[in-house]
This record gives sequence, structure tokens and C-alpha cells, in this order.
Amino acid sequence: LKDHSAGLNCGRWDYIFSFIKKFRNHEKFLLPNRTEVTMERHFLKSYVDLLIQTCHKRNVHAMGGMAAQIPIRGNEEQNQIAMDKVASDKSREANAGHDGTWIAHPGLSDVAMNAFNQAMGTSANQISNKRNDVSVSAQDLIKVPNGSITEEGLRQNISIGIQYIEAWLSGNGCVPINNLMEDAATAEISRSQIWQWIHHAAKTTDTNKAITEEYFSKTLDEEMDQMIASRGFESDYLQPAINLFKEMSTDSEFDEFLTLPAYKHL
Repeated sequence: LKDHSAGLNCGRWDYIFSFIKKFRNHEKFLLPNRTEVTMERHFLKSYVDLLIQTCHKRNVHAMGGMAAQIPIRGNEEQNQIAMDKVASDKSREANAGHDGTWIAHPGLSDVAMNAFNQAMGTSANQISNKRNDVSVSAQDLIKVPNGSITEEGLRQNISIGIQYIEAWLSGNGCVPINNLMEDAATAEISRSQIWQWIHHAAKTTDTNKAITEEYFSKTLDEEMDQMIASRGFESDYLQPAINLFKEMSTDSEFDEFLTLPAYKHL
């Protein structure tokens, strides 16, 4: 791709999904709740450092990952918390050596620009920073982070995964859920993580319950009842999304991408 690429983007959710997919059959590669798999974790920091070094060695741009936050209207306190998270994340990217970044909403542009301006000053990029200090091994890139697998994490995966598939089936590929812009990669993490937890009978850290198909199905039913009650209606796409998510999370064979079987429902 060298003749067609202007640089590389640090796709955090895509990397996490790829990590789970490639090591899905190995129990020692179980990841904790998605909310705990942050960019400060060793394997993701190593991914960032290697990406920047790889790009700058070839004099091309290394772009940071997407800030998924969406401005929260009508709640100044919660919005400020969200903007502070964006500022911290973009400062981390700029200080690591990224040349630019990606945001999910134009309302984040000033926050992102301020973080990069503080790190870069008037420079257009940081390609001159070759990151010669970086020495990343294969083991660095696959070091499993410590963390918790909880019922709340299971519920979040169910809720986000099904809401995304429901929206995708209706024709929308980028979906705002809980003030975050979710795309196919986050839905992929949701269903693949549940698949891996079920197939290795992972136990929840908080309740010491094995995540079985029965436990998953019961939790899914509870989440959907709550979702429908809060909405007050059920869309035409919800039941197909539930069926597809459930099937892909429990099948003996792992589907490479959720969109492949989902296309059959269009």
C-alpha cells in the first residue's frame, strides 16, 4: 500500500477486535471489560509507539485514534467530564508523537486542536521525531492486561452490540449510544468478547458466575426488556438484531465479521 497511503491511523477498537478474534481459542488471552482496555495498557501503548515509529521512519503521518465522545447537551457537568477525557486522550496522542487525530463530532475540534497545539507549537507535524527510543517486541503487542470481567461488562456488551446491529440494519453505520459514537468495531468487540467468555466459561470477577449460554441468554432477555420499556416501542429491526447477536455470540464457529451474516437481513 506504500504507493497509495499517506499514513496510518491508530484504530484502537479495530486492534482490540483483531486481538480477540485472533486469540479467541486461547483462554489465557481473555480480555477484561472493554471499558478497562484503555490506551494506557501496555499492549495498546506498544501498538501506538510502533505505529508512530513505523510511519515516521517512512516520512508519513501517524494519526491518532477516534475520540468517540459526543457533546452532551443540557448537562454541563457531564459534558465537561467528557471534554476533559477528550483533552487528556489527545494530549497523550500528541505527546506520543502523533501528527494529527480523529474526532467523532465537530464539537470536539477545539479541544483536540488545543491539545496538539500545546505539544507541537507551530509545527505542521512531528515526522522529525523518529521515535528511535522505541523497541517493541511481539510479546509487547500481545501482553494481556489485567482487569475485571463483570456482569455489568456483559450487559454493556449486549446493549451496545444489539443497538448497533439494530441501527446498522436500518441503514445507519455510525450510531450514538450513551453519548459515544459507536461503529462496527465496537459492536464486533461486544459480540466477540461474549463469544470468547462463553466458550471458555469465564467467571465474573464480582459474582463468580461462569458466563454460560444460559446466563448470557437470561441477561440478554433482561437487557432487552429494559430497553423496550424505556423506549416505549419496539422497532422493526430490533428482533432481527437480537437474533443475529445471540446467534453470533453462541455459535460453535466464529464469524469473521458480523456484517457478513447481517447483509442477509437487508
